[in-house]
Amino acid sequence: MTTFTRVNILGVGISAVNLPLAVEEIDRWISSRAAHYVNVCAVHTVMECQRDAVLRRIVNASGLATPDGMPLVWLSRMQGHTQVRRVYGPDLMLAVCERSQDTGSRHFFYGGAPGVADLLVRNLKTRYPRLVVAGTHAPPYRPIDTEEDREVLDRINAAVPDIVWVGLGTPKQDYWVARHRPLLDAPVLIAVGAAFDFHAGLLPQAPRWIQRSGLEWLFRLVHEPRRLAFRYLVYNPWFVLKVALQFAGLRRYDLD
Repeated sequence: MTTFTRVNILGVGISAVNLPLAVEEIDRWISSRAAHYVNVCAVHTVMECQRDAVLRRIVNASGLATPDGMPLVWLSRMQGHTQVRRVYGPDLMLAVCERSQDTGSRHFFYGGAPGVADLLVRNLKTRYPRLVVAGTHAPPYRPIDTEEDREVLDRINAAVPDIVWVGLGTPKQDYWVARHRPLLDAPVLIAVGAAFDFHAGLLPQAPRWIQRSGLEWLFRLVHEPRRLAFRYLVYNPWFVLKVALQFAGLRRYDLD
């Protein structure tokens, strides 16, 4: 665990950080070869943790659980953590890649449909010419057997990355980084979700003013209604209700 304060939101410990602090912390892990993983957390993550105690423990054991969604930022500030700003997964990827042009950190990209990680790398290399890419891998949609998984892990370790970016969607990617943390030599694993598709140019990103307003969920729902309807139309109201009960003192949640 790191030293950043955790804000208790429905029993999920969200790190009281902003983007510069998160990038500095990741740099420190790489320099010291300290093994950690990062969960990029939105309201969706917090609500999945209400249904899944194992997932909640995974997020609470992370090196960082960043506030990816604006409601998590607002709730953190309401509890006195005025330094908290949104650490949006796609922004975190760009900031770390930009910093690593000077540090020489090596990146491995695991996730996405076939070809997505390669397209992502092509776009990142255009933006950051000195970016060092150790490799990419697109896992199959079917369950991976033990031998196949071991071969992929051996390939990742042989590439000697400092950071493994994992884009499998929540909660699959969060389970992946926790389960594979002891098996990978890279000091940093980052579960970053849709950043793969955004930076590969396959999904549109909301304009900044929409992101800052907390309405990005509506923008994404319009573009992917079938996939995201339950997440936003069921989880969001449920989240508001549960947070209201927590902040009114009518419901208690412990960090475990």
